[in-house]
Amino acid sequence: MIYLDNAATSWPKPEGVYRAMDTFFRELGANPGRAGFRMAAEAGKVIREARVLLKDFFNASSPDHIIFTLNCTDALNIALKGLLSPGDHVITSCLEHNSVSRPLNRIAKSGVVYSRVPHNQDGLIEPEEIKKMIRPETKLIVLAHASNVLGTVEPVREIGHIAAEHGIIFLLDAAQTAGALPIDLKEMKINLLACPGHKGLMGPTGTGVLAINGLEGIASFREGGTGSLSEEPVQPSRFPDRLEAGTPNTVGIAGLKAGVEFIMEKGLEKIRSHELSLIDLLLKGLLSIPGVTVYGTQRAEGRSGLVSFNIEGWEPQDVAAVLESKFDIACRAGLHCAPWAHGFLGTLPYGAVRFSVGYFNTESEIKTAIEAVSALAGY
Repeated sequence: MIYLDNAATSWPKPEGVYRAMDTFFRELGANPGRAGFRMAAEAGKVIREARVLLKDFFNASSPDHIIFTLNCTDALNIALKGLLSPGDHVITSCLEHNSVSRPLNRIAKSGVVYSRVPHNQDGLIEPEEIKKMIRPETKLIVLAHASNVLGTVEPVREIGHIAAEHGIIFLLDAAQTAGALPIDLKEMKINLLACPGHKGLMGPTGTGVLAINGLEGIASFREGGTGSLSEEPVQPSRFPDRLEAGTPNTVGIAGLKAGVEFIMEKGLEKIRSHELSLIDLLLKGLLSIPGVTVYGTQRAEGRSGLVSFNIEGWEPQDVAAVLESKFDIACRAGLHCAPWAHGFLGTLPYGAVRFSVGYFNTESEIKTAIEAVSALAGY
């Protein structure tokens, strides 16, 4: 099978990820931080090492400010619901995933107000537009680093500096960029970064990260056991315990750690260069086919590793079904949990077809995918 759904979950994983998870299950497997025997201590060590690794990877303020979550959606919910209060104003965009839009819609019922910043035809936000929307009560800017529909990479550094200048918290949804593009929380003035472990970081599903940079005022999202300060009647105030409760997905974190180690060994520059070459090939191929509409910028450099398109006369779900049944190509079709983006594109209610590449895809696979789309378009 040609797997082109890496924007949803990367596959396959590096061999080290499988080995790390297998080793944990077979040799450690205990509950970390809840006992003093060797297996429990070693399990706790795995988590601590993963925190340190991710702290360095994102240049967060402390290993204790690396919060392990269920996924990126969970991380975004922890941040949004732990930060915002009635009367607060939030700046977001029309390109956000439902993992941002739905929590904002819910907390808006309690008096939080949000505004959506405009963008150009390719989905690019001009930082000056952010400035125009700032109010005295603006507390948070929350944006996707790259749209999961258009793939457009936003000018995060410029936006981060604007937020810092105005004393506004900046929360970045890095679902499509963590592990594929360099992200430096301190240099880019990002206060909070939410990302999944199972996409660009090459870990397993059921893992995610909320990385914190110099921010303390996040209320606990859930309460429970932490293995520390058990005599306290409420959730401990210190990080990471404040935002983590219950037994963590330690086997998943072991796999995530191995995924990040693979990225650091290969180098982000090499990974990005490979994905850019595939996206460039894919863009040129799809744009050359009559009847195919490609959404977003035609420059690979301005994209994450995905391209969304439609074929004239076809519904996207039918395209995806035929690509799998006749060409053995796996991809994603529909609204991609981002209805606002599709509303902007005019692709409601059916959405679009999305090809998303990863480090393990090859030029040969991309050429085969282009030929398959050409065949469906009748050329």
